[in-house]
Amino acid sequence: MRTPIIAGNWKMFKTVSETLAFAEAVKGKAVVEGVETVICAPFTNLPALTEAVKGTGIKVGAQNLHFEDNGAFTGEISGVMLKELGVDYVIIGHSERRQYFGETDEIVNKKVAAAFRNDLTPIVCVGEKLEEREADQTKDVCKVQTEGAFKGLSKEEAAKVVVAYEPIWAIGTGKSSTASDANEVTSYIRTVLADLYDQATADVIRIQYGGSVKPENVTEYMGQSDIDGALVGGASLQPDSFTALVEGAK
Repeated sequence: MRTPIIAGNWKMFKTVSETLAFAEAVKGKAVVEGVETVICAPFTNLPALTEAVKGTGIKVGAQNLHFEDNGAFTGEISGVMLKELGVDYVIIGHSERRQYFGETDEIVNKKVAAAFRNDLTPIVCVGEKLEEREADQTKDVCKVQTEGAFKGLSKEEAAKVVVAYEPIWAIGTGKSSTASDANEVTSYIRTVLADLYDQATADVIRIQYGGSVKPENVTEYMGQSDIDGALVGGASLQPDSFTALVEGAK
């Protein structure tokens, strides 16, 4: 049985004071038995957030990391630094990182390795652009990205990865893939993972859907056979909305 996981991706929003106010507002609310709750905040907010949610059951994630543990990489943050802060998860390969910062499948793979090296759980994003979807290339794109991210991982490591299927055309646009369409793709991703490892390993890997998920539609997505949670942007920024998302995942 896969434990549902709701992860909020705050992107480049919230100051430290806003983060503390949010944490105070969701304490005791955004935790539901049988659902894992994660907040992925900007680097500057992570120390305050990890301290604020300590003992609440809420996990903390970063939005990126460098693939080296240290070195002359001005402006970068390593897995070593994140782990010392008490971070549990890290988003890797988000479409905005691929689109705006030139991250390739090879870089994503190196970052996944860095996450495991530092005992962080990677949330690996895969998904197609609008033109790729219209050209019926969705599955091809997801296959290549998934295979690239998991390259070199053992079965034991693979089983711990969280995959987030995020069709790029649905992120922050208000558009979303239908629940059945999203489930078809997540099911296909699970097939790719079974081919890489075996069915037993694929069956324990959690696959989220991301792309304009909100309290009004989260239950429909969670009712699908192969969708195990959601990676949520805009709807995770308000305490009431985030709490409703977690409640809708149970």
